[in-house]
Amino acid sequence: MTSTARADHRRPLLKRLADASEPYLYSAPALILIVAVMLVPLVLGISYAFRDIQLLNPFSGGFIGLDHFRTLSQDQDFYRALRNTLWWTGASVALQFVFGLILALLLDKPFYGRGLAQALVFLPWAVPSFLAGLNWAWLFNPVIGPLPHWLFALGILDAPNNILADPNLAMWGPIVANVWWGIPFFAITLLAALQAIPRDLYEAASIDGAGPVQRFMSITLPFLAPTIAITVLLRTVWISNFADLIIVMTNGGPADRTQIVASYIFTQAFKRLDFGYASAIALVLLVLLLAYSMLIVLLRQSLLNKD
Repeated sequence: MTSTARADHRRPLLKRLADASEPYLYSAPALILIVAVMLVPLVLGISYAFRDIQLLNPFSGGFIGLDHFRTLSQDQDFYRALRNTLWWTGASVALQFVFGLILALLLDKPFYGRGLAQALVFLPWAVPSFLAGLNWAWLFNPVIGPLPHWLFALGILDAPNNILADPNLAMWGPIVANVWWGIPFFAITLLAALQAIPRDLYEAASIDGAGPVQRFMSITLPFLAPTIAITVLLRTVWISNFADLIIVMTNGGPADRTQIVASYIFTQAFKRLDFGYASAIALVLLVLLLAYSMLIVLLRQSLLNKD
């Protein structure tokens, strides 16, 4: 076979390879960007968990295996931060969801100025978290803020003191700020799901004699269930990793009563400059959140299979 014939024989194969690789070439820039921005830092961060990375120690950087995790297993401050994280996340997500659902149900009803009301509802979500934490810290300050005096007048507080300085009440400050900041997420997403429900179903249920509670339980809630599952999952993961309000308002105090795992990672990394130990804590948090996410996904799949 001559060289020209061999080239003609190979040309269809090369063309097929080119056609097969064409989609990957189009997506290559995005994949390269994802790998460079997300996967590379993730791999480096995981590797730091098994190394001694201390910025103030020029001789650090060596491989130490599981030493950080052995230290972590005996770290009482970490367990306290983990308990605080459960309280911080559970209360924030529950209150955000309840108030967001109520707000979505109200905004789903037609009334004059509803468009403006929806825009105002979204406003807290547009405020930077650092600024939101700073504003709420001022509101809880009895010298310049009104909240302690209002709470004292209502009989909730014995004196108009700053609850952020009270070990028994300090966590409620960031939780209130987080609820105010996060309600729009639930309100907007649930409102979009509510508006997708066919109105004929409500009319048919009303004709059959179903009351508002029955219509909510038999129509609204089942239609909202997929949206509720994904929003609760996302907000739980986000809030567990969300330390901005804690750092700005209380910095983990007083007496570590508001220290959560995310803020504890910040303390270890940027105050004690121990990036190795901070990475080990972050890896444990990552594993816990992955386990939680898989549990929610499996639970949702089992419910769908039963239906």
